[in-house]
Amino acid sequence: MDFSFNEEQTLLEDSVARFIQNDYGFDDRQKEVKGEDGFSTAKWQTFAELGWLGVHFSEADGGFGGGAIESMLMLENFGKGLVVEPYLATVVLAGGALKHAGTAEQKTQYLTGVIDGSKQAALAYAEPQGRFNLADLTTTAQKDGDSYVINGYKAVVLNGPAADFFVVTARTDGAQRDEAGVSLFIVSNDADGLSKRDYPTVDGLRASELTLDGVTVSADALIGSEGDGYKIVEQVIDDGILAVGSEAVGCMEVLYKDTVEYCKTREQFGQPIGKFQVLQHRMVDMFMEHEQSKSLMYMAAMRMDEGYGPEAQKAVSAFKVQIGKSGRFVGQNAVQLHGGMGMTDELNIGHYFKRLTIIDTLFGNVDFHLKRFGRL
Repeated sequence: MDFSFNEEQTLLEDSVARFIQNDYGFDDRQKEVKGEDGFSTAKWQTFAELGWLGVHFSEADGGFGGGAIESMLMLENFGKGLVVEPYLATVVLAGGALKHAGTAEQKTQYLTGVIDGSKQAALAYAEPQGRFNLADLTTTAQKDGDSYVINGYKAVVLNGPAADFFVVTARTDGAQRDEAGVSLFIVSNDADGLSKRDYPTVDGLRASELTLDGVTVSADALIGSEGDGYKIVEQVIDDGILAVGSEAVGCMEVLYKDTVEYCKTREQFGQPIGKFQVLQHRMVDMFMEHEQSKSLMYMAAMRMDEGYGPEAQKAVSAFKVQIGKSGRFVGQNAVQLHGGMGMTDELNIGHYFKRLTIIDTLFGNVDFHLKRFGRL
């Protein structure tokens, strides 16, 4: 297989890597996390000016026509910098739903703002009882003339506090867990009947719990065909898995490299602890887990670019399983080899481990994706 990148992909990777290295320091990141927005609006506008917010979308929609490979390259470098700006929530998830199934009018109204950085968005798909089943919905949308009335509750809506609009999954027909009968709707953040409870997540991001009490939206807020939204959400979530998995690969690279450097300088019994063979073996294992994850990342990205279907789904689930196992191993050993300081808030190691822990549970954990891989 050819793992080399073309000229445009190389330029994109280099530009993101330089930005993370030169303009996204850990101390600045920590200040932004504790700020009112939880991220830097100035950096978000820089993302827009550099064209990064349009990479995910086709040229016809005002973007640059990038695919899974480009998304992978960007998110891997975002992982190295522990980027908190809501690229995943706005561009990959909510923007992805519009990309795959939105009408020309919807794309003009919403994607234009996403690409130029003036609009934030969020995908409200998860419910407490769902346990990673995208079809398990108690939120309903009932037809009322030319409108729909939405009632329900959505949990852990990433970027909910800053979102200008939400893409909401709701059941328009069928039983609670039927794949048929799921629909997607665009809901404005100031819609009557919509209430939010905002909170920070353990990895430094922001999320909301949404309550929809008689929220009325017009028929043109429907994304795709009524009742056929499950396949759209499934593809969007697989895009999201590739994105956060690539981010995890970036996190793991920083963790094992920083751990190796620390073990070269930390002395015990009169010599650097990196000279102890048992710790050398541990660091080699960390390196191998990262490399295995990176190989599956390439495989998943190539399968997604070849076309979305069972082969791409299998590759994505295999990648998610590897990320869950490797992320835990690399994170735990990085913290342990740094000793007590690995647990401190001032050191970056614990923050990378927190992000890896959250990524393990996002969009389905190891057990869920092992079963999915088996079914496929």
